Amino acid sequence: MCHVPDPADCGNPGSATGGSPAAPAWRMLILAAVADYPVLRRHLGRARTERLMAAVVARLTALLPQAEVLASGREQVEIRSGASTAAALDDHIVTIEAAFDATLEIDGEACAVELALGGAVVEAARCDEVRLIESAEQALGDARHERRPVARRVGETVGTVDRISLAQDLRRAIAAEEMFLQYQPKLHMRRQRIASVEALIRWRHPNRGLVLPGDFIPLAEESRDIVALTLWTIRQVIADQRSLRARGHDLCMFINIAGVLLGDARFVRDVAALIEGSGAAIGFEITETSVIRDPTSAIANLKTFADMGITIAIDDYGAGLSSLAYLKQLPARELKIDKLFVTQLTSSHRDPLIVRSTIDLAHAMEMEVVAEGVETQASLALLSVMGCDMVQGFLISRPIGLDALIPYLDEERHLDSPPDPRQLLGRFGTWRTA
Repeated sequence: MCHVPDPADCGNPGSATGGSPAAPAWRMLILAAVADYPVLRRHLGRARTERLMAAVVARLTALLPQAEVLASGREQVEIRSGASTAAALDDHIVTIEAAFDATLEIDGEACAVELALGGAVVEAARCDEVRLIESAEQALGDARHERRPVARRVGETVGTVDRISLAQDLRRAIAAEEMFLQYQPKLHMRRQRIASVEALIRWRHPNRGLVLPGDFIPLAEESRDIVALTLWTIRQVIADQRSLRARGHDLCMFINIAGVLLGDARFVRDVAALIEGSGAAIGFEITETSVIRDPTSAIANLKTFADMGITIAIDDYGAGLSSLAYLKQLPARELKIDKLFVTQLTSSHRDPLIVRSTIDLAHAMEMEVVAEGVETQASLALLSVMGCDMVQGFLISRPIGLDALIPYLDEERHLDSPPDPRQLLGRFGTWRTA
């Protein structure tokens, strides 16, 4: 689900009231990654590399005083800013490039820093934080690959483009390898390890740039291209899982399954042909409302999937019309609490009660619970007290490609950001269960 925030919440804060300047017409996000970070770290050592990254942030802050500049990882910096025109994104990138032609001095040693720069810009009136972040991340990925800065304007939604043309492009895109997957890890809180990942499909259109799932998945369902798209995803997940296993990481990979497929007997046979004998550890995430379309067929087919060894997870629980009558019939082993409740966990009186009761219900039905949309340490701590099994969200990791997932797992980066939530309880207090 995509949350469309108020424009003032997307990028630098500002207001046009009380005599303040008018809010910027555009919002931009630039991601600057130190392209030669591994080489620098081996040469400088950990402590000096950290000082180098602090110097990078300091230079960017001095260079763009009106922007928000913050380190968002070991080797990456985020630069957020408002602008009067979309062209300001290109101007900012050119300015940053020129500034880093000069070396940085660390303990008396001159260090040349090569930055990979990817940025995205969106009209403030239509600012969607998730789309802005994903567009900037994809631009950075392309910048690394092409070894040049990449700037993107967040595309218009499907409602304003030629739906017929996009639907026709979709049929071609699956065969043309324009689709790619990103993976978002799920952290098991008691074990403090990554337990599984969710596969998220993206489309890199040759002319439109990044097309997000909310734009093309509905078209795929209407045209029945969702069958070919889902089967492609399963094949790619199986191949990626083999790559992970070769690196010593044996994780279950979850795939979102559209409701229209749950009553499709031919789709079930095709899945069986792909999964059986592959040795793959696969999970299917389905929404609770998707079962209501054709409950008899959906429940029967989900049981068939479960018999194949596929883990069934109920996605976005609480967002639709929950029905215990259907819930108790589903062969589900995981239940994912919709992020609508998780994001309000520490600021609402009712949401903690809903989340806690959902966790207790799922455990009573012998299911593990995943909380989506975990973005703060406070939410992480509270979920731990409530007995939530797994968490997923930007605090743990954004969706990342396989090439980034492997080093993420190798280096156990999930331990860098969220400390053991049990260590946070004293800081945030306790949550009363009575």
